[in-house]
Amino acid sequence: MRALLRRLAQIGAAACLFSAAEAQDLGPRPVFLKRDPARVKLGQLLFYDPILSGNRTVSCATCHHPALGTADGVSLGIGDGGRGLGRKRRVSPENPPEQRIPRNAPGLWNLGATEFTRFFHDGRLELDPSHPNGIRTPLGADMTRGFDGPLAAQAMFPVLSPDEMAGHYSENEISRLVRQGLLAQPSGAWDAIAARVASIPEYRNRFDAALPGQDITFAAIANVIADFIAVEWRADQSPFDRAMTGGAPLPPQARAGQELFYGKAGCASCHAGWLQTDHDFHAIAMPQIGPGKAARFENHARDDGRIRVSGGAKDAFAFRTPSLRNVTLTAPYGHNGAFATLEAIIRHHLDPVASLRAYDPAQAILPAMPGVRDDVVLSDPQEVDAIAAANALAPTSLTDDEVAQLIAFLHALEDETERLGVPDAVPSGLPVDQP
Repeated sequence: MRALLRRLAQIGAAACLFSAAEAQDLGPRPVFLKRDPARVKLGQLLFYDPILSGNRTVSCATCHHPALGTADGVSLGIGDGGRGLGRKRRVSPENPPEQRIPRNAPGLWNLGATEFTRFFHDGRLELDPSHPNGIRTPLGADMTRGFDGPLAAQAMFPVLSPDEMAGHYSENEISRLVRQGLLAQPSGAWDAIAARVASIPEYRNRFDAALPGQDITFAAIANVIADFIAVEWRADQSPFDRAMTGGAPLPPQARAGQELFYGKAGCASCHAGWLQTDHDFHAIAMPQIGPGKAARFENHARDDGRIRVSGGAKDAFAFRTPSLRNVTLTAPYGHNGAFATLEAIIRHHLDPVASLRAYDPAQAILPAMPGVRDDVVLSDPQEVDAIAAANALAPTSLTDDEVAQLIAFLHALEDETERLGVPDAVPSGLPVDQP
């Protein structure tokens, strides 16, 4: 009888906990497709192997490492031309990069859920049946085919970025092809990378076992990397998930934060559903630091956000709503990592325009790059006014205690899952980024 009473008390507490979230209708649980273990293991090795980068010095894991919450721990990272991992990464004196990577490295949690159909901070790669392979990308009709989905297709683009993985000018065969605009063409950059992988006997054997009868193309490489990401960082067994499905209720502080999140604070108007994202784009007056997002022929340090993809004025300075799963592990925050802590980014949401105008760039976590200015836009009143004018988030008021409660709830979204982990070695024999 006592056990029954305890269980009834737990159910009652859980029912109280459900009220705010249920009022928002979280919808169906996320769907994750089954993945072949042989493909997942192959994807793991490729994810950590620098063989995919032009100079063979950078892997996917350099900017998306599990020791750093599947991100890189800094506001704006250093890809090609850097040494070290996370906050210890420094510019290489022998081969310095041209600039910082323009946007913050996002976490990889739950990207295998079928609801994730848009990628990158501006959604420039997204599921769209009217485009080749059913995926809209910056390459348009020139995009190669053979991808299992948008998660695989997005892996095609970091390897083409001089600042991220390809390298600059003519310092390697990949960077030369990129600079000449030879990407998806036969004998282009992707074919050159695939040929590197195919020349390694262990990779050839693993591809034969996992994808029998298939050529080693970059689409095939991207597909197994996507399989690995989908399995390795599936994170849907947090305390929040358990509480919402009848398990142990959240602690009082986190429970109060959940009530705020789905109620007075209004967080769920954008951070909706089980994974806390509406997958849409919003302008919230984020301060602009770093080099901005510009084409090679453009000369500005601005990042206009979604408008660069859609062309619609309503999308000026709008960026994709991130999922908040394991958000406690992926600092700094914002499309360019402008805010170093959860408390700072939450307080920005309370009054975005005032926060923008008072922003101190010193709070960003930026590896030293001599001679580089990171405050070009913030030093221009007209640029700041344009960002402020696009803001769509109304001010709200929360006490210090309520901010602390929200942070406690965000901690309840943690599920620091890791399955295969970091391999000790990869088939190329190149160094692996170890924590």
